[in-house]
Amino acid sequence: MKNARQILGIGLMALTLSSAYGCELKTKKTESLIAHAIANNEKEANNTVKIALLLDTSNSMDGLINQAKAQLWDIVNKFTHAKCGNEARPKLQIALYQYGNDDLSSREGYIQQVLDFSGDLDEISEKLFSLTTNGGEEYCGEVIQTSLKQLDWGKNADNLKMIFIAGNEPFTQGKLNYKDAVTNAKEKDVVVNTIFCGNYDQGVNTDWKNGAKLTGGEYIAIDHNRQVVHIDTPYDEVIIKLNSKLNKTYVSYGALGTVNMNKQSRQDYNALEMEEAVAVKRAVSKSSRMYNNASWDLVDAIEDDKIEISDIADEDLPEELKDKSDAEITSYIEEKKSERVKIQKEIQELNSKREAYISENQKESTKGELENAMLEAIKRQAKKKNYTWE
Repeated sequence: MKNARQILGIGLMALTLSSAYGCELKTKKTESLIAHAIANNEKEANNTVKIALLLDTSNSMDGLINQAKAQLWDIVNKFTHAKCGNEARPKLQIALYQYGNDDLSSREGYIQQVLDFSGDLDEISEKLFSLTTNGGEEYCGEVIQTSLKQLDWGKNADNLKMIFIAGNEPFTQGKLNYKDAVTNAKEKDVVVNTIFCGNYDQGVNTDWKNGAKLTGGEYIAIDHNRQVVHIDTPYDEVIIKLNSKLNKTYVSYGALGTVNMNKQSRQDYNALEMEEAVAVKRAVSKSSRMYNNASWDLVDAIEDDKIEISDIADEDLPEELKDKSDAEITSYIEEKKSERVKIQKEIQELNSKREAYISENQKESTKGELENAMLEAIKRQAKKKNYTWE
């Protein structure tokens, strides 16, 4: 039955692709569209935004890492409202590299891929919180080149593909000329944005601006040590309580179900440890379409047609569903889905009031430096790919 739905879906996609194919703007013949849809299955059915974060984790970068941990959710929440030119909603994938850390291999240029492209928000958060700083040599050209080689950027010219590299040493360090790396990025249609942690003119004089300019990217200088001022609102505590209720709507399955459910809880804890406002932003992300856990949660998996109830072995089910009939399991999942939708709606409604409260009470100068830098660059570059923002 599932195969039949997939075949039918591919046929419908071919008929309606001009209005449902992400931000794809080019006209193609129907015959080639069918072949393309079959070859790429679901992967190309929705437009995907790919962002690689290349973070300097040398001694002086603790402030940068803390900003990245705190402001990840602002970036995710911004993409919740993104639309492609034909009203389709894009997916978001983030990859993470660290460089310039003495704990990394000198043979690898003090560079490490911390996370391949992933849309798993808990995994992204987990990897960010795993970063620590320590000394090091900072080779910007080499880390850009490494990310271009290792990551699957895809060949769809209509997708938005971006690198954000942040650091505070000259962009010219290392044996590999950064100009070769950014030229390679341009050939792959990847925009390189550079974030210099320090004085604007110093970043210009050490080629951070030129590194961005060569791909049409943006150069930004930030004070990475500046404390982000979060505005407490009357809605925060309620949203955090709703987040706890939201977690109870997840139904783990498979070998890694329990592991990932625990990861979800740990990342809630990490966010709350940073600051209550960060926990609130994470809860808002979890109430949005961006937070999908079909790989381990039965509610999302069945909603996305990733699995059939009849195909799940009894040992892969949580204790409360073992030895239950398919009908009983289906009823249980539907109940959890209904609860989740209700809670997510409550969080979104409260967040609208929260954002209005913040707008009235927050000065522009109190916003996060990294957040401002990335969101402004993303919006400007996304516009070129026919994105709009609600």
